[in-house]
Amino acid sequence: MFAPYACQPDQSRGRLHAERMSTFRSPYQRDRDRIIHSSAFRRLKHKTQVFVEHEGDYYRTRLTHSIEVAQVARTLAGVLGLNTDLAEAVALAHDLGHTPFGHTGEDALAALMAPYGGFDHNAQALRIVTRLERHYADFDGLNLTWETLEGIAKHNGPVTGPFADDKHARDPLPYALAEVNAQWDLELSTFASAEAQVAAIADDVAYSHHDLHDGLRSGLFTEDDLMELPVTGPAFQAVDRMYPGLDRMRRRHEALRRVFGVMVEDVIAVAKNRLEAAQPKSVEEIRAMEGTVIRFSKPLYQELKAIRSFLFTRMYRAPSVMVERARVSAVIADLFPLFMARPELLPAEWQADVQAAADETALARMVADYVAGMTDRFALQEHARLMG
Repeated sequence: MFAPYACQPDQSRGRLHAERMSTFRSPYQRDRDRIIHSSAFRRLKHKTQVFVEHEGDYYRTRLTHSIEVAQVARTLAGVLGLNTDLAEAVALAHDLGHTPFGHTGEDALAALMAPYGGFDHNAQALRIVTRLERHYADFDGLNLTWETLEGIAKHNGPVTGPFADDKHARDPLPYALAEVNAQWDLELSTFASAEAQVAAIADDVAYSHHDLHDGLRSGLFTEDDLMELPVTGPAFQAVDRMYPGLDRMRRRHEALRRVFGVMVEDVIAVAKNRLEAAQPKSVEEIRAMEGTVIRFSKPLYQELKAIRSFLFTRMYRAPSVMVERARVSAVIADLFPLFMARPELLPAEWQADVQAAADETALARMVADYVAGMTDRFALQEHARLMG
């Protein structure tokens, strides 16, 4: 049984292209399965989370990150009486639009696409699931339900209107999002369902946890550094009290497991309090609220900001990482203009789209689709093959 404010499968707004209902899967289970079987999801295996995919077998990739986000989302949704399948579907799809080389690649591609409407990985995820996946006989994309598309578009909050983030207020609506919204109104000025909000906070929990793991393994900082930070420091101290003399790797895992638990338990406590206070009777009441119901408490949010600031300085902008950022940015900066000047270099299956491109903007958006879809290793291989 779902809570009254959950997304009920039998009340879904359906799909853009009508299909028969599955005899053994709910609409959101079907969405989740289509995402898992998509080409874009498989490519996440070789896309950067923080460290470029070839730098080590133990570091997270976009695929393992997405799986961890989905696990957290299912846990949170289950505790709160939400639809776990919808939360999982949004979580699994949330990074489908990422370029090779993570946010570094996105920044490089966004700069190149500035004259043609920009680039945004969240909007690109929608473009993938509504247009670029071309496997089904009756439609382009995955033909996901309205609720899953809404979750992909708005899991980080409203994109337009008074509650939109300042970034969205400053910048025009990404063209990939605008195109989907023109075809099917995703109500961009409201908050998303509680399931989509769960997927968003699960993303924060997952990367805050696993980036600490990966940073320690990389040697960019040490356990002693984490002893000086909120949340992580008390976690290590608790492990030292309970397990004096524990070997280094077990000590690290036990401490970061506690950090993970602190975040999850905080989200659950805050959500239960907010839901109890608001008493929403439907998902529409969740969407109409003037804020999210799924969030960290203010004290923990401030403590996590300190951890993220530490990670930004010591990991995301570490000298060795910056050297790699510059190298992979050059790969994107070389490939995009090359394909713009010589689109015949694109694979044969892309040539029909090349011929259909009405103008330079249409061609640029198609080239961006191709480059954004590359894995780290394929981008590096193509750069070496084409540029020498």
